[in-house]
Amino acid sequence: MQKKYLKILNIVQKEIEQVLEQMSEGIEVQEPLKSKLFALLNAPSKHIRPLISILYLKAIDAEITAEQILYQSAIELVHNASLIHDDVIDESNARRSVPTLNSEFGNKLAVISGDFLLSIALDKVIQIGEISLIKMFSDTLAVMSEGEITQYFKKFQIPTIDEYIKKSAQKTAKLFETALCGSLLIAKSDKNGLEFARNFGIAFQIRDDLINCKTTNSDIKDGVYTAPVIFSGGVQISSDAIEKTQGLLNNYINNALNSLKDIGENEYKLALLELLELMRYEQN
Repeated sequence: MQKKYLKILNIVQKEIEQVLEQMSEGIEVQEPLKSKLFALLNAPSKHIRPLISILYLKAIDAEITAEQILYQSAIELVHNASLIHDDVIDESNARRSVPTLNSEFGNKLAVISGDFLLSIALDKVIQIGEISLIKMFSDTLAVMSEGEITQYFKKFQIPTIDEYIKKSAQKTAKLFETALCGSLLIAKSDKNGLEFARNFGIAFQIRDDLINCKTTNSDIKDGVYTAPVIFSGGVQISSDAIEKTQGLLNNYINNALNSLKDIGENEYKLALLELLELMRYEQN
């Protein structure tokens, strides 16, 4: 899967590199925190949100402007800020093979550092000068926070599948939606990428939960019960529950595929289709 993913990423490598460069702009804070933030931002990552947004824009023949790069860098900063906050919540010591901020500097500075990245991200969005974009951005931060709050108060409780999907939409899919829909707003496109982004984001979360269940099982240990637990009716995961989770994942992948039907055939659309096929867990 890694080789295939890198091949897809390579199609828009120039734009992704521009996003990464822009992410570091404005991060002026004293050492050693500055170097640590740079290390975290430059650690190996999928950059999945700017990847699908840029591929989608190119697929509909929209121009990738400096504003688009600036916006995608803001999205990536929000994602990284959420990871820093997650590490505090989960008491994690490492992420992407790099020691976490909380493990080096403690929880207080880690939380403040995540907030600092959010402020940089908001400033980048403000620079674009679209009021509706700023509103979309602030709403997204609120929805993501609501998802985290719901997860906290529902620990060690088995949710319904509808509650699970709602939380996945809030915590994960919402930022995918904002990444793509905000980009389309900047491009003044009449395309509506909401369905694609939402279905992609939910599929992304289901796949991540499935992998967690099959590997570290840390979600169950932390009392975060996802689709495999829901389908099993308890923390002893059955093979039938795994199969049902794969079916749920494929359903959202298929929905995302269907939402691309009205886009003309080109290499960028093909890359999006290949990316969706890579997400089918049973094939990896």
